[in-house]
Amino acid sequence: MAKAARHPAEVLLDQSRTVLEWLEQLPDDAFDRASVLPEWTVAELTGHLVFAHRSLLAALGRPTRQPALPVSDYVQGYRPHAEAISAASREVSEVAPGSTVVGELAQAVADCATAFAELDRQTVVLGPRGPITTTDLLHTRIIELIVHSDDLSRSLPEQPPVVAQRDALARCTRTLAAILAGQHPGRSVEVRVPPYAAVQCAITTNGVTDPGPTHTRGTPPNVVETDPITFLRLATGRISWADALLTGSVHASGLRADLSGVLPLLS
Repeated sequence: MAKAARHPAEVLLDQSRTVLEWLEQLPDDAFDRASVLPEWTVAELTGHLVFAHRSLLAALGRPTRQPALPVSDYVQGYRPHAEAISAASREVSEVAPGSTVVGELAQAVADCATAFAELDRQTVVLGPRGPITTTDLLHTRIIELIVHSDDLSRSLPEQPPVVAQRDALARCTRTLAAILAGQHPGRSVEVRVPPYAAVQCAITTNGVTDPGPTHTRGTPPNVVETDPITFLRLATGRISWADALLTGSVHASGLRADLSGVLPLLS
């Protein structure tokens, strides 16, 4: 019998608690360190996780009859509001400076766990960037957790890295792949992120979109393949396409196997 898929809320809570336990083990002075995100400290990055959980909780309390946006459209609202998101995250760490912000995160995670107890996957709620199903909203928060788990690990390399729970990493990868295909529909290139995702998408060169030829059988002529962590770093602007190629963390074959014109997806 096939194993039933876990509710995304359960997957999110697993990763939330994993990050929380990691943060609770840090010495107090670690929170004053600069993170890998420009102009953010570790405390401010932790404050962003508090903000992400609180904004999720607030959205779950706003059911709506509006039609849900596809997740690929919903996340396009991130970039125009980046400064406001940063300000809200810093405000949390200012109110609860240093390691005390971890207590704020613990409370936010606990509050989310309570709210998740009777969650309907397909309810449409009014998220910070528009109407979205609860499932898709949870998936965007899982992306946040996995991406910032990686950010925290790279910010404090002397510490053991934050574990990316397998189900959370899988959902993060599949959601980012769906966003790529949704924002750039076409068949120019097949993007493979084993073992979790494979999608086809269009490429953009010098501002011109090339949807590519229809491909239905055999090996696609243009293929990009990478691992999940490299894919999420590319999708969120943590590394550039050129650097990923240079280090060999991306393998590209075919004349159209170039995603530089469509990345990052989120920033």
